[in-house]
Amino acid sequence: MQRASRLKRELSLLSTEPPPGITCWQSGSRLDDLRAQILGAADTPYEKGIFNLEIVVPERYPFEPPKIRFLTPIYHPNIDSAGRICLDVLKLPPKGAWRPSLNISTLLTSIQLLMAEPNPDDPLMADISSEYKYNKQLFLINAKEWTEKYASQQKRASKALEEKTNQSETSTTSESIMLKRKGSDITKKEKKSRLES
Repeated sequence: MQRASRLKRELSLLSTEPPPGITCWQSGSRLDDLRAQILGAADTPYEKGIFNLEIVVPERYPFEPPKIRFLTPIYHPNIDSAGRICLDVLKLPPKGAWRPSLNISTLLTSIQLLMAEPNPDDPLMADISSEYKYNKQLFLINAKEWTEKYASQQKRASKALEEKTNQSETSTTSESIMLKRKGSDITKKEKKSRLES
């Protein structure tokens, strides 16, 4: 009961006063299954990207932290290919820094800060971490490419438009095929009736 009332309060606060560049909402009817979007901050390789996240709230929340992962691929030393995030506030003590006084809004803000300021000394992706440390220019190029490829608003809009166009083309093509078939059926019937008479 405490978890449900707290989650409702947090979601209400997230919808009325969201942190800048962050949105969070309930996915479907389940209160413990949430989705969030983080906008890539200016002057970072993630600028203009929209990153989707999945938030699973455990039964013991707020005494246990939510499980958060990226659904959008991101090139980052602290986020692996499955979207898992290496961040102390997402773990219980002694290794982590989660406290029941923290909330989902705080976690999403912390993730947004981690995107802007990676921690290469505590990586999930060792190769990206060493690239960040020793060849930052290459890291920035790769991170920008990934953002454009997977998190770009323009790409998403053009994909949606492309899908709609393909669907309408497919329906138009199938309609014309049906008309042709009907027409050919009519002509066959007409031919038969002409032959019989």
